[in-house]
Amino acid sequence: MRIVDSVAGYISDRPAGDIGFVPTMGALHKGHESLIARSVAESELTVASIYVNPTQFNNPDDLAAYPDTLVEDKARLESLGVDVLLLPTYSQIYPDGYRYQVEETQFSHELCGAHRAGHFTGVLTVVMKLLNIVRPRRAYFGEKDYQQYRLISDMVETFFLDVEIVPCPIVRESDGLALSSRNLNLDACSREKAPLIHQLISSELDNDEIAGRLKDSGFEVDYILSRDGRRFAAATIGRNPPVRLIDNVPLAGAGEIK
Repeated sequence: MRIVDSVAGYISDRPAGDIGFVPTMGALHKGHESLIARSVAESELTVASIYVNPTQFNNPDDLAAYPDTLVEDKARLESLGVDVLLLPTYSQIYPDGYRYQVEETQFSHELCGAHRAGHFTGVLTVVMKLLNIVRPRRAYFGEKDYQQYRLISDMVETFFLDVEIVPCPIVRESDGLALSSRNLNLDACSREKAPLIHQLISSELDNDEIAGRLKDSGFEVDYILSRDGRRFAAATIGRNPPVRLIDNVPLAGAGEIK
C-alpha cells in the first residue's frame, strides 16, 4: 500500500484507471471494511483517505474526543487490499482557510442539520475537495449516515461530477447497534443501552413513544422522525464523553428518500 501524506504529491502522481474511493475519518471498523471490500471487488484500484475534518464538527469537544487509531488503521487498510492511502493535512485541504464552502440550503437543515449548525457544509465541502483530488470512478458511503449519503449524491449530480456515489448497507453488531467510530467512546453502561435505539425504531411504536422510551432510559433525544420511507433517529448517551448516535431504518412497504 502506497501512503501519500501530500495532496500535491497525490495529484502529481495520481493513479490512472478504474479507481474506487473510500473517504474516512479513521477509527476504522467493520462498516468501513464493507466499503473497502466493495471497492476492491468492483475497482482496479482502491484509494482510501483518513482525514478528521474539523469543519464538520459544530462542537469542539466532539472533535477533541474523536478516536485516533491511525497505526491500527494503516495496517487494517493494507490487509484489506487498499492500494493508496491519502493522509492530507488541514492546510493542504483548506489552503483558502475555508473561505470557499459548498452549502445546500434545504435538506441539510433538517434532521441532523437542524441540530448541528454548519455540519453538512463542512461535509460537502471536504467531500467535493477529496473527489476532485482523487478523481475516482466510484466513491462508497455507508447508509448509516443516510442523510449525508443523499446530500453527497445530490451534490455530485448537481455539479455534474463524473463519479458514481455508491451506497452500502449499514453494518451492525449482533445486538443491532449500528457500527460507528464513536462507539469506541461508549462506557460500559452506555454500550449496554445503545442498541435500544435500533430496537425501538424497528418496532411498531410511533415516533413520540420511541422518543419517550429513549428519554426514560437516559438518552437525550435530538429527533425521531419519519419521512420519505425511512425512520431516522439521533440521540446522545453518556457523560464522559457524551456520545451522539444516529441510525435509520426503512419503513415497511416504503421506497427510499427522494
